Amino acid sequence: MKSNVGPIDKAIRLFISLVLIVMFYTNTVSGALGIALLVVAAVIAVTALFRFCPLYLPFGINTWKKK
Repeated sequence: MKSNVGPIDKAIRLFISLVLIVMFYTNTVSGALGIALLVVAAVIAVTALFRFCPLYLPFGINTWKKK
């Protein structure tokens, strides 16, 4: 599994994930929408931590630039 998520992409994903989690725990969003956004936050965080996004493969996107 090759990395295809770069450092800026990773930071943006972690920030979005954190915002979604905070929105859920402060009851800004609740119910089914809140749970769905919590699942999305978890998926985004996992893809950021593993530096691999399976949705990038079919589109040929790669934000990881090795020197």
